[in-house]
Amino acid sequence: RRPRTAEPPRPAAATEADLPVIPVLVLACDRSSVRRCLDKILRYRPSARRFPVIVSQDCGHAETARVIASYGPAVAHIRQPDLSDIAVPPEHRKFQGYYRISRHYRWALGQVFRTFRYRAAIVVEDDLEVAPDFFEYFQAVLPLLQRDPSLWCISAWNDNGKEAMVDAGRAELLYRTDFFPGLGWLLLAELWDELEPKWPPAFWDDWMRQPEQRRGRSCVRPEVSRTMTFGRKGVSHGQFFDQYLKFIKLNDRFVPFTQLDLSYLKKEEYERFFLQQVYSAPEIKIEELQKDAGRDSGAVRLQYRGRDSFKALAKALGLMDDLKSGVPRAGYRGIVSFVCRGRRVFLAPPSDWTGYDPSWS
Repeated sequence: RRPRTAEPPRPAAATEADLPVIPVLVLACDRSSVRRCLDKILRYRPSARRFPVIVSQDCGHAETARVIASYGPAVAHIRQPDLSDIAVPPEHRKFQGYYRISRHYRWALGQVFRTFRYRAAIVVEDDLEVAPDFFEYFQAVLPLLQRDPSLWCISAWNDNGKEAMVDAGRAELLYRTDFFPGLGWLLLAELWDELEPKWPPAFWDDWMRQPEQRRGRSCVRPEVSRTMTFGRKGVSHGQFFDQYLKFIKLNDRFVPFTQLDLSYLKKEEYERFFLQQVYSAPEIKIEELQKDAGRDSGAVRLQYRGRDSFKALAKALGLMDDLKSGVPRAGYRGIVSFVCRGRRVFLAPPSDWTGYDPSWS
């Protein structure tokens, strides 16, 4: 009889205990509708051990506190201890709310990373509803964030994710973006070590979008958003809500991200294939796009040459047209990818693009 050769040992499947623990930090204030946010998080999370939920409440609002308490041990309820007024410059008196939010973020992230000593966290606000594969998405992209120093966050949000502007049939598509999207995002403890000492007194999200904080790094974002916001009332008084936010499509199809190869998101590989895809697409004029949409299904490129031409095209197409430190929403190397009448379109600068101009705003 031939001697049996020993089979090579198979890699053991990751057990529950091997998988990283990623808390979900929910920032709450005075919206008792936080229940809608928490119900979805608890319904979709695959494991209470791996995804503990921490609700940090500011404002001391009694009704909201009662709603949070009604979840018992399913969520940890922590309270921002400092509810005092903040001295703000006279011209910022109407922005007091933004100062409070920034103070709350600083305190709550400090609790997660300093007091509880977690190594990563997903940040959600009390007016967000999450998609069925929200946790699957973050769990799959976390290793990439840990290994790729050119990334600094993973976001569940596509700023241009209105139903007519995304390919819902390609819900597995992910992108790199130079724009910090927020609205359901994952960061590592190392990033908090870097940001905490210089955390701003107000407008923390726009501060994150400044070149001094971003330092050339990108986030990952999905084609179809994994969060949607239902909070029209807030410190921004529904400014963007009626125009954009209420139309964002929330993904409803579960994508098994942990079983997909996401290595295409690594910087070198991404730039090779994404830039090739963008700049090999035929350049057309917006009039042709609006006239011929639907007749031909191939990807096309619209080129802009400066700030004004970007804004004019974005406005005409229904994209968000504001720029922060020169970066367009959802943009990567100045390129914004979206769908127009069923066709993939890249709104792009010339191929010899050399970087963002922070004076574009």
